[in-house]
Amino acid sequence: MNMKGLRRSQRTSALGPKAGALLCRGIWLLAAALATVSCGQTLTSFHPERREWAFDHLTVHQTTGAVYIGAVNRVYKLSGNLTLLVSHDTGPEDDNKACYPPLIVQPCSEPLVSTNNVNKLLLIDYSQNRLLACGSLYQGVCKLLRLDDLFILVEPSHKKEHYMSSINQTGSMYGVIVPSRGEDATLFIGTAVDGKQDYFPTISSRKLPRDPESSAMLDYELHTDFVSSLIKIPSDTLALVSHFDIYYIYGFASGNFVYFLTVQPETENSMSPSGSSADLFYTSRIVRLCKDDRKFHSYVSLPVGCVRNGVEYRLLQAAYLAKPGRVLAAALNISAQDDVLFTVFSKGQKQYHRPPDDSALCVFSIRDINARIKERLQSCYQGEGNLELNWLLGKDVPCTKAVSDADADLTP
Repeated sequence: MNMKGLRRSQRTSALGPKAGALLCRGIWLLAAALATVSCGQTLTSFHPERREWAFDHLTVHQTTGAVYIGAVNRVYKLSGNLTLLVSHDTGPEDDNKACYPPLIVQPCSEPLVSTNNVNKLLLIDYSQNRLLACGSLYQGVCKLLRLDDLFILVEPSHKKEHYMSSINQTGSMYGVIVPSRGEDATLFIGTAVDGKQDYFPTISSRKLPRDPESSAMLDYELHTDFVSSLIKIPSDTLALVSHFDIYYIYGFASGNFVYFLTVQPETENSMSPSGSSADLFYTSRIVRLCKDDRKFHSYVSLPVGCVRNGVEYRLLQAAYLAKPGRVLAAALNISAQDDVLFTVFSKGQKQYHRPPDDSALCVFSIRDINARIKERLQSCYQGEGNLELNWLLGKDVPCTKAVSDADADLTP
């Protein structure tokens, strides 16, 4: 919700001119107040009980039009005209972010103080008529709330994997629910770990059973001594780049894949003992996984950004998946049923936490993104380039040419 400095101009996408062929004709975003207005009607608005209890996330039900807001210490349900229907208190509570594990698991020696609960995740589980709301208290405990009245269905809190996120910074966590007909859904979670990589995976997939009382709620999809449905930031990476983290800006499902858009420090030039936070360059990347990949073997990522008149816009600020209108679909050479990704980038690569006002609106078709990923994988199978996973592998790992049946020596 932090789109800044949106300008009226045409930007060219880094994925090619067609993917960026969007003419922005006067787009306005009201991020501080949630309001709707149309010609000849009175402006309607809704505000929290306290000024400092900011709104963090918003989602609108696709069928009913009900508006759900994740705020500091509250979850709200509003009607389509922003009339408050019901609210649910989530804080403040006595806590200390230094409690590992959280005090609700075992006593903590750290001093407890009244702490706000910042909403970090708000997702509608349409298949089960419930809302997943995760906050910053107790290292990121989540609740499942009934959509109708925000009644608590369950609040898992007795397992290590029930704690999702280690920091209070908003905008650094994102989740995607993947439903499955006749089976339990899957929840993909990406989160900043704030140096606590042993406690929090940077990305994982978890069970979302239909029965809210199931003992498997939010367990990892796969968890053994050898392989799990998660990826952690290695200790070696944090030893070389102490401020390394992956910030998850947006996530979505399309076709057979789940995607995340991230901002993270570049490791190719930063993984040296002399590196400091002031020297970090940031890169925005799009991450893709197969929906049914419980071992994360399909994990692949590519850099993403925009270039206009030689000026690079590389710091992702916000994104949204939608269907194109007729004119845009024609400009992108896709159908109106294809998915397109609208993104806002700030200029440069150095000031992620305080980005400059100069920004660009870019649009990518998911078809083009998948084509680029396919090209990247095929070139890697041919031994070209490297895996571009320095942060995970600790070094550049060259791609290895795949051995085909024609090349293989099958002699015993």
